[in-house]
Amino acid sequence: MTTTRWDPDQYNRYADHRTRPLRDLIARVPELGADHPLIADLGCGPGGPTAVLAERWAGARITGYDNSAEMLEHAARLAGPTPGGGSLAFERADLAAWRPERPHDLIASNAALQWVPDHVALFPRWVAALAPGGVLAFQVPGNFSAPSHLLLRVQCLAPRWRDRLAGVLREGTPVHEPGGYLDALTALGCEVDAWETTYHQLLHGPDPVLEWMRGTALRPVLDALDDDPAATEEFLAEYRDRLRPAYPTGPHGTVLPFRRIFVVARRRAD
Repeated sequence: MTTTRWDPDQYNRYADHRTRPLRDLIARVPELGADHPLIADLGCGPGGPTAVLAERWAGARITGYDNSAEMLEHAARLAGPTPGGGSLAFERADLAAWRPERPHDLIASNAALQWVPDHVALFPRWVAALAPGGVLAFQVPGNFSAPSHLLLRVQCLAPRWRDRLAGVLREGTPVHEPGGYLDALTALGCEVDAWETTYHQLLHGPDPVLEWMRGTALRPVLDALDDDPAATEEFLAEYRDRLRPAYPTGPHGTVLPFRRIFVVARRRAD
């Protein structure tokens, strides 16, 4: 995983919008066989998504994994026993190197695998770590061709910024289409449900798309400019001016269309 420094408070400004895809994802996960299923949350962030898993599987033993010390510090306040007889714990881990020590009933990930280069190559390891009938379920953003991301890449490569920011953002699209995930996981013997949804999110406040991006895709840029506050403010002002005509404020707020890709892959029990 990237070593980007995260801001839990900024990320949580739109917590409801960020957890809705997770709720839609786990609604399609079949019942898990164990009374106290073992669940891993890969890229747990500030812990809120992990708590959503505990709502669905109240007796589960759930561990959230992340490589951000800032996110884990925030998540730690949620650790401990759950009302249903389960537990929540959080550990630091690089998802690219994570190797489960025991069979899991569910390996879940909410908007994190796009930060893991070549994450499809990790599927054989993760599927092998599922108990018979266990599930790998994840959702990733599918909006890398949206104006929010295209304008950011264009700006990073502009003459004013390219010496400092060229190469900061990953090139290309870091996720696959639903069909690509379906093929990869079906080849591993899984029963796969793959789909996509575009949420038309109504955001409020001044320049809300900029604020949204400050919690996610802008983080590597902000890290690269961290030692120069004046340059940071200049970059954000320029990016804000690019975003405003692409996402105009309407009578009820600012609409941010956001495409998400979902996958639920169940390892066959036989």
